Amino acid sequence: MNILRVPFIGAFLRWRHARLVLQLLLLLAAIAVVLHGLLGPQLAARNLATVLTSIHWRGFLIIAIVAAGNLFCTACPMVLARDLSRRAVHPALRWPRLLRGKWLGLGLLVAVLFAYELFDLWSQPRATAWLVIGYFALAIVVDTMFAGASFCKHVCPIGQFNFTASTMSPAELRIVDRETCQTCRTSDCIKGRSDPARPATVIQRGCELGLFLPSKVGNIDCTMCLDCVQACPHDNIALAARTPGIELLDQARRSGIGRLGRRADLAALAVVFTFAALVSAFAMTSPAYIVERRLAAVLGATSEWPVLAMLFILGLVVIPAALLTAASAIARTAVEGRRSIAATTIAYAYALIPIGLGIWVAHYGFHLLTGVLTIVPVAQSAAIDAFGRALLGGPFWTWVGVQPGAVFPLQLGCIVLGTAGSLGLVHAISERDEPSRAVLAAAPWHVVVLLIAITALWILSQPMELRTTGVLG
Repeated sequence: MNILRVPFIGAFLRWRHARLVLQLLLLLAAIAVVLHGLLGPQLAARNLATVLTSIHWRGFLIIAIVAAGNLFCTACPMVLARDLSRRAVHPALRWPRLLRGKWLGLGLLVAVLFAYELFDLWSQPRATAWLVIGYFALAIVVDTMFAGASFCKHVCPIGQFNFTASTMSPAELRIVDRETCQTCRTSDCIKGRSDPARPATVIQRGCELGLFLPSKVGNIDCTMCLDCVQACPHDNIALAARTPGIELLDQARRSGIGRLGRRADLAALAVVFTFAALVSAFAMTSPAYIVERRLAAVLGATSEWPVLAMLFILGLVVIPAALLTAASAIARTAVEGRRSIAATTIAYAYALIPIGLGIWVAHYGFHLLTGVLTIVPVAQSAAIDAFGRALLGGPFWTWVGVQPGAVFPLQLGCIVLGTAGSLGLVHAISERDEPSRAVLAAAPWHVVVLLIAITALWILSQPMELRTTGVLG
């Protein structure tokens, strides 16, 4: 099915100004977050900065990825800001070869998650506002210095998260007819379309992330900006429905990515994406405090940051490295394989994405469903703060959301679906790489997936508590 041909939805997406409209909407939301975060009440539950970002934005972002695709990157207001800045300053540099890949973006993703826990950003409206300002500033600086979409492809931590999660999305941009592309002489989908009267003037840019549609596979590095759709003179690009996760089995060389089996940075991103879901959820539970106090006693720490840093190192480096190395070594021995442990780990790391996504949906979905109505009274209160009048009515502070107990069955379903997806991918990878001994090759990785699932269910069943920054006593 080509979603671009669906009535109303397809017509809107094919409209030249569709992305601009979506970007403007999110830009207005970002402005509201910054202004209320800086000038509004510094009580988290009554400020748009914390309510919109920690409850609604995170929840809708992850649900949109599961339901449709990378819609946040489609509507990213930071791209709109950098486009405006490029009218004054034209980027002349190319992104340094040494910094290409996902290592920088992966490091920034971990840094953002760490800062979120350390500084309790869900309870700090002013700090949240400054984080949004800093994010915009970084995007503008990077993309006014370097050509293309360097910030999106190599730097943006949200983008790297979205690229990984969108491998499980039910749709992707792809060509309709391969012969049409073979006879095309302009390659406007990647080069952009120029004004015939002024060839040096680009009237519609092509893919800034370097994804050539005839050899593009999946959603990694695709921001769903639809520039390729607008640029193609043959109307030969579809937003097509597909089986989620199918791209993770493709070993062929793909445009802008290369071969997944040779991308250690993408495999590491998949691993961190999965285990960070566990760490992020665990950090807000009561048992996390017990673990932190014991770590503090061992380290002799009196402040939180070294303890939290150790928790992140254990959860994102030590435990994953031990588990995955052991699984690779056992599988390699069982099938008498010649492939190295590192190559085996890279091959199977992508199979963890479904269970990781299931945990993120369960976690962020919990906050969204239990606080979905809080935006109403907070917006009403913000209107009173801004205009001195109840333009949206009196704040309905009793409006909250679904009771937490009613959400747990949905969380359970997310974990079960994610586990099934990862088990299925493990089996498919084993059939692909070790067809004669697929069961033996898959067995240790099935154990890893089940251990992650059991851990996730245990974490989600624990009582949640708000963290407090300060000295551990």
